[in-house]
Amino acid sequence: MTLTRQSASRILADLAAKRLTAEELMHATLARISEVNPKVNAIVALQDEDALMQAARAADADPRRGPLHGLPIAVKDLADVAGIPSTKGSPLLADFVPKSDELMAARMRAAGAIFIGKTNVPEFGLGSHTFNPVYGATMNPYDPARTCGGSSGGAAVALATGMLALADGSDMMGSLRNPAAWNNVYGFRPSWGLVPSEPVGDTFLHQLSTLGPMARSPQDIAILLDVIAGPDPRQPHGMRHDPIAPLEPCDPKGMRIGWLGDWGGAYPMEAGVLECCEGALRSLEEIGCHVEALAPPFPAEKIWDSWITLRSWQVGAGLAEVMAQPEQRDKLKDSARWEAERGLALSAMEVHRASVLRSDWFRRAAALFEEYDALVLPVAQVWPFDLNIPYPTAIAGHAMDTYHRWMEVVVPVSLLGLPSLAAPAGFGAQGLPTGVQIFGPRGSDAKLLALGAAYHEATLWPQKAPAM
Repeated sequence: MTLTRQSASRILADLAAKRLTAEELMHATLARISEVNPKVNAIVALQDEDALMQAARAADADPRRGPLHGLPIAVKDLADVAGIPSTKGSPLLADFVPKSDELMAARMRAAGAIFIGKTNVPEFGLGSHTFNPVYGATMNPYDPARTCGGSSGGAAVALATGMLALADGSDMMGSLRNPAAWNNVYGFRPSWGLVPSEPVGDTFLHQLSTLGPMARSPQDIAILLDVIAGPDPRQPHGMRHDPIAPLEPCDPKGMRIGWLGDWGGAYPMEAGVLECCEGALRSLEEIGCHVEALAPPFPAEKIWDSWITLRSWQVGAGLAEVMAQPEQRDKLKDSARWEAERGLALSAMEVHRASVLRSDWFRRAAALFEEYDALVLPVAQVWPFDLNIPYPTAIAGHAMDTYHRWMEVVVPVSLLGLPSLAAPAGFGAQGLPTGVQIFGPRGSDAKLLALGAAYHEATLWPQKAPAM
C-alpha cells in the first residue's frame, strides 16, 4: 500500500515515532495531488509547493507533538483559513483571503495540521452536487462523468483518491453523508452542538447544520473528531466530548437495528439503491446485529414541511445581506436565490409551526431509540448522476418539486440534529458506490462509531479504491 493510501492512524503513529518525517509525507502528498487532482478537481487553492515543504520541515524540527502533527489537511472551502482564499464557491468571494482561522480550523492548526489548500464545494454549500463558477466541478473518481455529491464533495474525493488521509466536512441536508456514500468513504454527522462552528451571528436558533469529520474508516474519523469536538464558551449549545481515539470496535452481538428503507414508499428510489443498502444490513447481521424492518414511524410529509421551512429560514438569514444588494443578489445561482427569497418571506408563526412539527418527530424518535440501538436509512435515493445536470428533477417517474427534494431521505436525521455515520454499502451494477446512514439518539456518537468500526472491519469497502 502506498504511503498516501495508508490510514491516518498509521501515518500519524509513524510521524509520532519518527519512522516517517513530515517532509517525506508532504512530498508524497503533493506528488499524489499532482497525479490525480487534474482528473477530479477536488483540491482547490493549493498553496505554493516550496512554502509547504518548508512548513513540513519546520514541523519535523518542532518538539511539540499534537494529535495531527505534520499531517497535510485541505479544509472545506466554506470555512475560513488564514492566508488561503475562502471563496465558498461564489464569485462574490473569489478574492477573499481571511486573516484568521475559523474555530474548527484553529483547532486543527493547534493540533499540528499543515494546511495545504481547500476542498471544493457548491456555491455557498447549497445542493448536493459540487460545482461552482469559481473553480468548476469536482468529478466522481469512480466515473468522472458523474457527480461526486456535495457539498463536501471535494473532501470525499480527496479521501477516496488518497490525496488526503483526513478531511473535514459539514452537513445540513446530507452535505457530508451524501458525498461520503458516493465516493466509498465514511462521513460522520455528529450530534448537533458537539462540534461548534465559528461563533458569529445567531448562536441560539439555527440548529440544522453541523461540522464533522470524514475519513476512510471510523477509527480515523475518531482522531479528527477528538480534535474538533468540544464546547466553545461563546456558544450556548455546546456538548462535552470525551476522547474516543484510539477507537475500538464494539461487540455488536445482540444490538437491535431498525431498517427504515424507503419510509413505506414515501421516498422514491432508483433501481438497485435499496438492494445495495440491504447488502450492508446483511453485513450487520453477519457480525451479530439483529435487523428488523420498520414501518414509517412518522409522516414523511410533516418532516418535509418542517424541514423546508426551517432550512429556508436559515439560508435566508445567512444570505440576507447579499439579497439586499441587487448587484450581488443577481450573481447567486437560481437555487440559492429561490431558497433565500423563500426564507426571507416567512413569518415568525410559520417558523414556530415548523418547530412544533420537529418537536413531535423528536419525541417519536426518542421512543424508537428505547427499543433500538440504531436506525438505518439509505444515504441517497439515486446513484451519482450526470455531471452536467444541476440536480435530478425526477426519481423513478416521481417529479421533484424543489432543487433538493431528491435528497429527502437524509432529512429525518438532519431535522433532529442526530448523530449519523454514513457508511459505504458497496457498488451497483454500473460500478458506482452508495451507502447507508446509521444513526442514533443525541449523544450516542461514540457508540455509533464503535459499531461502525465493527462494520468496517467486516467489509473494508474504502480499501476498494478507484483505479486512478
